[in-house]
Amino acid sequence: MGRITETVKILLIVNVIFYLGSLFIIKPDPAMQLFALWFVEHPSWQVWQPLTHMFMHDMGSPMHIIFNMYALWMFGSPIENALGQKRFIFFYFSAGLGAALIHTLVNYYHFNSASDAIMALGFNASQIKEMTTSLSSLNGYVNAGKIPLELGQELYNSFYVPAVGASGAIMGLLVAFGMLFPNASLGLLFIPVPIKAKYFIPIIVGIDLFSGVTGFSIFGANIAHWAHFGGALFGFVMMFYWKKQGLGQY
Repeated sequence: MGRITETVKILLIVNVIFYLGSLFIIKPDPAMQLFALWFVEHPSWQVWQPLTHMFMHDMGSPMHIIFNMYALWMFGSPIENALGQKRFIFFYFSAGLGAALIHTLVNYYHFNSASDAIMALGFNASQIKEMTTSLSSLNGYVNAGKIPLELGQELYNSFYVPAVGASGAIMGLLVAFGMLFPNASLGLLFIPVPIKAKYFIPIIVGIDLFSGVTGFSIFGANIAHWAHFGGALFGFVMMFYWKKQGLGQY
């Protein structure tokens, strides 16, 4: 894909610093509490997390950061060359923040939906508060059969599970690549034959949308599909606008 560009190089370095620093200096649990994107009513939520979560990755699976950094290297440099450094920086962080926004909005919907369904079973607001203050309390109600497992899981996923990773911003890059280089053939590790970007990228975005709506994840558990879709959506809107205005570097 050509020479690695300056901004992409810096982003790669910062991501690696965050990963190694979280493992060996701050340690994973405190780092996650500080920098991951938590639910807005969770006590660990902080105003900087929509930004910092983009540099955090799953501490238990190095493949998370490896795949994201591979995609950043593969797609980021040609896009930075096409857009120019300033526009690329704006695009990358806007897609990442857009991913955080969509993820948070969907999470808020699921949290309130689960809370309303649990209250319909006869629980009150103070008991809901108890479940979001003590995970053992939530597990106790579920294990006792007082709350259906599906509702308990929905409340747990929306409140107790933070989002991490550059995937939202990278999904924006994928969309930008498809719009800038639609006929580029992509030979990726998990696809045996090259496929053009204009076909491959809509399929990937569609899979995330399908998984977000249905809850059925093709690529495994613990994937923030709505964050992926949010990054892709914001990426599409920005690229569509810029192309309509006449794309030029700056």
